[in-house]
Amino acid sequence: MDGVIDVSRERFEELVAEALDTIPPELAKLMDNVVVVVVDDPPEPGLLGLYTGVPLTERGSWYSGVLPDRIEIYRNPTLEICETEEDVVEEVQITVVHEIAHHFGISDERLHELGW
Repeated sequence: MDGVIDVSRERFEELVAEALDTIPPELAKLMDNVVVVVVDDPPEPGLLGLYTGVPLTERGSWYSGVLPDRIEIYRNPTLEICETEEDVVEEVQITVVHEIAHHFGISDERLHELGW
């Protein structure tokens, strides 16, 4: 992987954890039944993160006994588009916020309107 910044998986996971720590406590406590994981490669090219699950806004009385929603943050494509570790920190922060927004039921279109 010539020309790609080298950030170890352990360090990348730390950056994801740090990004999660920046979520305001009043929002973090509303997150429910969701896991955030680092994965090296996405299921399709071009993805930096992916949310899969049932957004909080779509859960009803039927919602129980369900496996956790999953937020995946993709390490390799993130490293491929970044030149410095500072770029990685910024991109991870943006991706984590973006995917958490999906957990809250915010669409890509609305995120783009909001500048994300």
